[in-house]
Amino acid sequence: MTASRRAAVLGSPIGHSLSPALHRAAYAALGLDWSYDAIECDEARLPALFRELRDALDPPYAGLSLTMPLKAAVLPLLDDRAPSALAVGVVNTVVFADGGAIGHNTDTQGVLRCFDEAGLRGAPESLALLGGGGTARAVIAAVAARGGVVARVLLRDPARGEGLHTLGAALGVDVEVLPLAAAPEVLGAADIVVNTTPAGAVDALAAAPWPRGIPYVDVLYAPWPTPLAVAASAAGATVVGGLVMLVGQAAVQVELHTGRPAPYDVMRAAGEAALAARRP
Repeated sequence: MTASRRAAVLGSPIGHSLSPALHRAAYAALGLDWSYDAIECDEARLPALFRELRDALDPPYAGLSLTMPLKAAVLPLLDDRAPSALAVGVVNTVVFADGGAIGHNTDTQGVLRCFDEAGLRGAPESLALLGGGGTARAVIAAVAARGGVVARVLLRDPARGEGLHTLGAALGVDVEVLPLAAAPEVLGAADIVVNTTPAGAVDALAAAPWPRGIPYVDVLYAPWPTPLAVAASAAGATVVGGLVMLVGQAAVQVELHTGRPAPYDVMRAAGEAALAARRP
């Protein structure tokens, strides 16, 4: 049977993406005969492919999910940006409607779900953030959404964090960028620690004594658990893995694309099953 509508995730590399499993499970639960695919696409290919998908009619695309390295590259191709995308400065979701393309950012909602699962219901007085990329920007926006005012960002090269100062000033969050060497002091004074770095980038921190009981969120979900997740758990911390964020942001994408409430529990189960199937 031909799908009545389509959606897809674009990025490079894309073969590892769990998004198809999540979105397809959501469509099935909602009774929609929609398709969802993963399409390999780098920055050079994006403009032409974007136009092709936006203009497709048989069947049409409801929208797109975007992952690295496309979250900033897509900005010149959009007709407008929703407040969520304006706040964070990058886009991970596109909705096609009336011939136009509207950019959104659902990563912040995924981060907020991680905060909830970590037991942080209110505003963090002090957040320790590892990494300074697009996901880190969503974390700072989530802190602002909760009414938090301080985020201490740890980077190997603090000079690369200037844009985070600007973001923090726009959102009312005091962003302090520090060298990774300051981690023991910063982590020990935080209400919650969030790691947004690539796999292996900060594993060395796991060798140092981990502060006791401070909730830890890692945006990675494979391989899992990460060395930092193991260290935090051993220190009595509540640990939340990246699948929570991934499903949380994907659920909002489903709602934007379909106009219906997303079946979060169904999507999370699908993600857990897909990860289990990948394990040796």
